[in-house]
Order: sequence, then structure tokens, then C-alpha cells
Amino acid sequence: MIQQKIQEIKKKKQAIILAHNYQRPEIQDIADFVGDSLDLSRMAANTRAKVIVFCGVHFMAETAKILSPDKMILLPDIDAGCPMADMVPAEELRKLKSMYPDAVVVSYVNTHAVVKAESDYCCTSANGVSVVSAIPNEKKIIFTPDKYLGSYIIKQTGRDMILTNGFCPTHQTITREGILVLKEQYPQAMVIVHPECNPDAIDIADEALSTNGMCKFVALSGASEFIVGTETGIIHRLKKENPQKQFYPASPRAVCPNMKLITIEKLLWALEEEAYQIEVAEDVAEKAKMAIERMLAIV
Repeated sequence: MIQQKIQEIKKKKQAIILAHNYQRPEIQDIADFVGDSLDLSRMAANTRAKVIVFCGVHFMAETAKILSPDKMILLPDIDAGCPMADMVPAEELRKLKSMYPDAVVVSYVNTHAVVKAESDYCCTSANGVSVVSAIPNEKKIIFTPDKYLGSYIIKQTGRDMILTNGFCPTHQTITREGILVLKEQYPQAMVIVHPECNPDAIDIADEALSTNGMCKFVALSGASEFIVGTETGIIHRLKKENPQKQFYPASPRAVCPNMKLITIEKLLWALEEEAYQIEVAEDVAEKAKMAIERMLAIV
């Protein structure tokens, strides 16, 4: 059985498996830890394991390598990228910085290491409001890459920020109209959405939450039905942790093709062949780590 073989090799190589909340159910089930990208990177930094198989997308594995330079980080499919991260390359950010030389750069963790290295702070969907709020009011802020997360933070903080034009294509399948149709079908359901959704969808939600925030909220909520506005992979975890509750995807099309590239067979192969090994140039990693550590110091 393939799962048994994975467990045997994992033990032999002193490896752990980390899986993002959007991964396939069978990947989540065999993982040692399931969580959001920053959570998993922290776990990678704190584990004694020598090998970490990161079941997510490229920027997440990079972040794990930045925080754990001495460990072997493996990504089972090297093509598992992030369209949003690709939308704002480092050159574009440098150009923007030259236009606003006194601005503070806050980059969503969903960025490549070279962009993090050009940033003053990183943030996540869970702590973006806290990070931006901690920056002095007189400072101009460049926020990259997600314009929708950026606009959500502006609304929450009242800060004026320069936004780049990145967005998550998967979250754009979640619409106000689609949520309203589901609300008619399930009038008792609470609507929880990710802040990567467009503002119209966020406006009619009961809560805008990160993926880990959703898991915590559902566990504590007295509600028994939820319309879930994020990548559909999280519903597996939500059902597993809350078997008595019902979950409805806000959009059945909210499936990230990159997150679904990793299969159980690729996971086994990655362990056997120690592929694909993720490396980050030392100078880039050093600067990127500073941006991540500044965020951690705030939150």
C-alpha cells in the first residue's frame, strides 16, 4: 500500500510531511501537519526532522527554506506555482519603490523570495491588518501583490495604500451573486470568506477569515451550516474536524489547479528521490527573512 510505503521511507529518512489546507484529501490525511502557509513554515523551522516534504506551492516551500536553511525542503511537483505571486515580479516592485522612495513595502506571504527580499514587512491574510496598523501613520505603504487583500486591509484600517494589480484567479470564481443563491437555499448558513475574494463577496459575508481562521471560527461557532468562500480543499479538513456540521462551497469552481498538482504518487516519489529540492540564494534568503521576522515581531 502506497501510504504504508510513504510512512516507512519517512521514518527511515527522518522526514515530515506538511500539507496546506487546500491540498487533496489523501495528502492532508497522510500529512504530519495541515495548516496555512506561514503555520507550516513555522512548523518546518521548529521540527527536528532533517527532511521536509512541503505539499503546497513553490512560494510556500521557499518560505520554509528561508526559515530552515539547514533542512532539506522538497516540493513533490516543481510546477506547483502561484499565479498571484507571478503577477508582481521583483522588477515591478523595484520600479514602484523608486517612484516612492520613502514608502514602506508590505508584501503578502504569497510572493516569491526575491519579492520578500525587496520588502520591509511580510504579512498573511490573518495578520495583514495588524502589520499595517503597526506602521506609523505618516508612512506611505506599498502593498503587494494582492489588490483585494490590500483593499480589505484599507477598509479595516483606514490607511491609504498603493496597491499592485495582483489577485488570486481561484478566489475570483467566488461572487456575491453565487453566495446570494446559496443563501436562499441555506438561509441558516453562516457565510465565511477569504479576504482574497473581491470586495462585493466580502461585503455580504458574516466573517472574512484566513484558512486557519476559518477552522478556528467553525470549531467555536454555534452555527451548524456554513457557506465557505475559499478554495474547496479546506472543506475536507472542516468536515473532518466538525463531522456534525454542514459545509457548502461558495463556488464549486474555486479549485486551485496548482494546489491539486501534488498526488500521493508524487509524494512517494519525492521522498524516494529527494526531489524537488528547494534552494534560495543566501543573500535573498537573508533579506527575505528580515521581512518575515519583522512581521513575527508585530504579531
